[in-house]
Amino acid sequence: MFVVSLIIIVLLTAADQLLKFLVVKKIPFAEIVKVIRIGGRDIFSLTYITNDGAAWSMMSGKTWFLIGLPTVVIIGALIYIFLKRKDSKLQLISLSLIVSGGLGNLIDRVRSGKVVDYILFEPIDFPVFNLADICVVIGAVIFCIWVIFSDSVSKKKADTAAQDTQTDKEEQNGEG
Repeated sequence: MFVVSLIIIVLLTAADQLLKFLVVKKIPFAEIVKVIRIGGRDIFSLTYITNDGAAWSMMSGKTWFLIGLPTVVIIGALIYIFLKRKDSKLQLISLSLIVSGGLGNLIDRVRSGKVVDYILFEPIDFPVFNLADICVVIGAVIFCIWVIFSDSVSKKKADTAAQDTQTDKEEQNGEG
């Protein structure tokens, strides 16, 4: 599963970088290109802006921190993926998504100190984002789902083991 994880990371990071390249080449800075419009209402547009901060421009100007922290997280996640390569596929896929998104935005930060954002979802007041951001969010949601379900499975296994132990003790004592 480690190789599959690496393939996911490479493909999604490459797709993110390709999309950012195309946006920079084809869309003038800050211009909005309407893509989906329903009933006179804009739904989905493309634009080209940059962000030198994190989500919602938090930590704007803290480039070294925004390079250092993701680097440590990406390295840690890759080591974890390697060590757990025979464990849950859902966990490994979620971490692969998080790593690919982090890597996509990290490449931008190292190259220019800013991240290229281009997706504008207009029905709600939400910041412009990119494929890397989508990967991180989906990966984090899947990881949370995995944690919740793996925790409940672990509790069920522990309860079953405790019941089995109690039954064994009762049988040994002639109570069963």
